[in-house]
Amino acid sequence: MLTLKETIETYDRVGQGKTASPLWRLVLLGVLAGFWIGCGALASSIAACGIADPGLAKLVSGLVFPFGLIMVILSGAELFTGNCLLASPLLRRKLTVAQCLRNLVPVYLGNVLGGVLLAAACVYSGVYNLGGGALASSAVSVAGAKMALSFGPAFIKGVLCNILVCAAVLFAIGAKSVPGKAIAAFVPVAVFVMAGFEHSIANAYYLPLGILLDPTLTLSGCLHNLLPVTLGNLVGGCAFAAAMSASHG
Repeated sequence: MLTLKETIETYDRVGQGKTASPLWRLVLLGVLAGFWIGCGALASSIAACGIADPGLAKLVSGLVFPFGLIMVILSGAELFTGNCLLASPLLRRKLTVAQCLRNLVPVYLGNVLGGVLLAAACVYSGVYNLGGGALASSAVSVAGAKMALSFGPAFIKGVLCNILVCAAVLFAIGAKSVPGKAIAAFVPVAVFVMAGFEHSIANAYYLPLGILLDPTLTLSGCLHNLLPVTLGNLVGGCAFAAAMSASHG
């Protein structure tokens, strides 16, 4: 395991590589990351479906969902929430604001596209017919609850979520082995899922899925959630990156 100082210096180089990538590559790797996060969400939904006890259901979801971020890290995909760590090399004057935005914007769009495509594929292939419709009903309930969140709670849950996600990504970069990277990614992500925090890219799968399964859910409801959650993710990730850079960089 690298020291935190070494990890932050390593991320300086990683961040410079991320911002120098061609736009087509950022979008493609963004779609891949959206797909992986969506797969984690799908697997956690299937695992928790039918569990009556809410605490146990959250525990099971938390233990399964981290698969998504682990696959993002191991495949070299580009994830908007993790890339909020670019605030660290930005503050250390290794990058400019324009360079960071050149990465974050296409990656976010790719992530959303990946989540939407997976949601559509799952619906039209009949994956959500499992359990006699129980899985579909659960997915609609999850999407509806997310859309019903008001701005403040959605924003705060977004902040808290991405502190944990960025911690997972940064510590995985500092790990020197595949098991170490997996463990570093697993623990913080499991906690955010169990706590019910809000992840914009996971929601880019959950919310379109709900709309496809239940036409009474609307695109405006989707945006009602994604806007504050995305902003909260950005603030939380950048704040964590700034704190780590200032204290260990």
